[in-house]
Amino acid sequence: MKGFINFIREQGVVGLAVGFILGGAVSKVVSALVSDILNPLLGIILGAAGELKTASINIGSAKILYGDFISVIVDFLIIALVVYYGVKTLKLDQLDKPKS
Repeated sequence: MKGFINFIREQGVVGLAVGFILGGAVSKVVSALVSDILNPLLGIILGAAGELKTASINIGSAKILYGDFISVIVDFLIIALVVYYGVKTLKLDQLDKPKS
């Protein structure tokens, strides 16, 4: 068992696993926050009618959907912050450090 724990510490497996687990666990909550609260507010600020996801620019016959792209970026940033602060708060980042 001691060898397995050393392997996990040296290879950084814990950090990777925590990132996947927390990312999957908070994904739906963050998506709801972004789509239900932040997107309408950003849509008002940016002047998009209705929802931010529908914001677009028409150039000739092309329609550039910049609102959806902004929405996905906001979603990603919130998930990344939650995972980062979750790992820091639980001090899980210290498990991966090799022994000195």
